[in-house]
Amino acid sequence: MAEDSDLEKTESATPRRLQKAREEGQIVRSRELSTFALLAAGFFGVWGMSGSIGEHLQSMLRAAFTFDHAGAFETRRMMIGAGVASREGLYALLPILGFTGAAALFAPMALGGWQLSAKGLEPKFNRLNPIAGLGKIFSINGPIQLGMSLAKTLVVGVIGGTAVWNRREEILALATQPLHLALANTVHLIAVCCGMTVAGMFVVAAMDVPYQLWQFHKKLRMTKEEVKREHRESEGDPHVKGRIRQQQRAIARRRMMTNVPKADVVVTNPTHFAVALQYTDGEMRAPKVVAKGVNLVAARIREIAAENNVPLLEAPPLARALYHNVELNREIPGPLYGAVAEVLAWVYQLRRFKTEGGDVPLAPTELDVPAELDKGGVSDDEAEQEAADTLNPAVNPDNDDASGASA
Repeated sequence: MAEDSDLEKTESATPRRLQKAREEGQIVRSRELSTFALLAAGFFGVWGMSGSIGEHLQSMLRAAFTFDHAGAFETRRMMIGAGVASREGLYALLPILGFTGAAALFAPMALGGWQLSAKGLEPKFNRLNPIAGLGKIFSINGPIQLGMSLAKTLVVGVIGGTAVWNRREEILALATQPLHLALANTVHLIAVCCGMTVAGMFVVAAMDVPYQLWQFHKKLRMTKEEVKREHRESEGDPHVKGRIRQQQRAIARRRMMTNVPKADVVVTNPTHFAVALQYTDGEMRAPKVVAKGVNLVAARIREIAAENNVPLLEAPPLARALYHNVELNREIPGPLYGAVAEVLAWVYQLRRFKTEGGDVPLAPTELDVPAELDKGGVSDDEAEQEAADTLNPAVNPDNDDASGASA
């Protein structure tokens, strides 16, 4: 059941999937919306510019039916008259053509906008497959499209038929009216019937647009496996990202180890923790942590400190507090000033002893470390990460050759 559900396209299309479909020329389109826009532009264009159109038509008719006896038998003048009539007809229809052309261009932008894609022009010979064509005809979309066409015809027919039926008496009365009045009323009735037809197309477009949106997004639905694959492709393989993070930690750790010889003192647990402190009077506001680690990393810090004659001080509460509460290259917090000051005082006394001799300074044992900063031993996450880094030669700080090659 789980495998079947994974194969079903139940997930909405991701933004990347939508963008890819757009690049391939797959955009939401509604023919009914375009048809409504064309009819509406033509109807309201004729309605709003009826005066200008009427003047041009009168000029065209006047030029066509006004001639003298000599001109009736001259071919050249007849062609000139036909040109004048054609020009007047073009002037009459030019605004309407402009309105309908603008509607044809901008109506598709209401849903999916414009997208120029050459992929839509690529030849696809599988479209010539008659079996695939029959499959589309007899698929579920065939009855749906047929139903939409019938609904469109029914809606427009009912609205248009109702408009004509309600004005049947006015239509029959046209035969008894004078010619000029009958023509005016005829134009009025035609305009009303056309307006009702446009209103019917608006209803059809309002029904078709939501359906096209639903159909488009349904077509682009994805399976759960496709979503996971796309996420891996866009975000990167988790294993690769984990490997990169491990290498970054290795590089940072090697950089950290280079700061141990510059430290003034290394505070230890004595085995689980090691924190290297550095303080330069006049340059730093407070001592800062330049290196820290647990388990094998702590052991490596102690080894480097011993090789470079950096003093080691066993102060478990202070080592734990520094490790848990201070980030690398950050200054120690205020509550630890007193304890660290005692440690640095011991370091300065130790340096004086080595240069001037005298009594060996005693290492501080009773350091004032707030209990809330002493968080105890190594957490499970820290121990697990330490073990993973130790087993992985790419991030083992003791193996500089392997880690350097991996980096």
